[in-house]
Amino acid sequence: MTTGVPIVKTNGTGNDFVLVDERLAAVDDPAAFARRICDRSDGVGADGVLFLQASEHYDARMRIVNADGSDAEMCGNGMRCVARYLDEHDGIDAATVETTAGPIATRILSRQPYRVAVEMGEPRIGEPHEVAGLLATAVDVGNPHVVVRVDDVDDVDVDRVGPRIERDARYPGGTNVHFVARRGDRWRVRHWERGAGATQACGTGAVAVAAVLIAAGEAAAPVVLDVPGGVLEVQWKPGERATLIGDAVREFEQVV
Repeated sequence: MTTGVPIVKTNGTGNDFVLVDERLAAVDDPAAFARRICDRSDGVGADGVLFLQASEHYDARMRIVNADGSDAEMCGNGMRCVARYLDEHDGIDAATVETTAGPIATRILSRQPYRVAVEMGEPRIGEPHEVAGLLATAVDVGNPHVVVRVDDVDDVDVDRVGPRIERDARYPGGTNVHFVARRGDRWRVRHWERGAGATQACGTGAVAVAAVLIAAGEAAAPVVLDVPGGVLEVQWKPGERATLIGDAVREFEQVV
């Protein structure tokens, strides 16, 4: 078991992570490390671990491992945290980071407080379908999502319905699930993330939700989404890559 690893606890809109700079200290079993460190009773507590690594072609590489030890292709909130770390540690205010979903460009918009723009992938929207008795739309943003329309997100038992949809046979590799409803002139979203469960925010999920709303003509960019952890903003035009904007909070550092 790897010990003596410097970490940074960080969050993007309440979606919290442990960041490990493997350029400084490598972890021999990332899945086991993530399960141990993300445990909210016996570990530091987090939705996942951001492993920052060297990249041959870009400023860095990010590997995201969920709290259950599974890998994720991409994480928008985590990417903002990585962007802040690269700005503070490496002096790079506009970084391009390698991920399983491809290279992702980031840009620091402000530092007091930190506000970061992340160039995400182009959302690919599927056909509406029914799952668990609800109307849903699948969206690929470099990782899989299902956007579910509901009348009121507060009426949804996310802990029950979320995993049911996540593991539905329609999605062989599992999927992230997002429940969205209009309240006045705002859009509210609650998230169930594959491998992490209910979270305060999901960056790629916010992009998926905004894309569905824009494509349906129900919203215009920039789309502002109220999520449990705060507010996320998404810019998108069909046929182009989306941009996610939100905060990046550095909570504390320690050695574990």
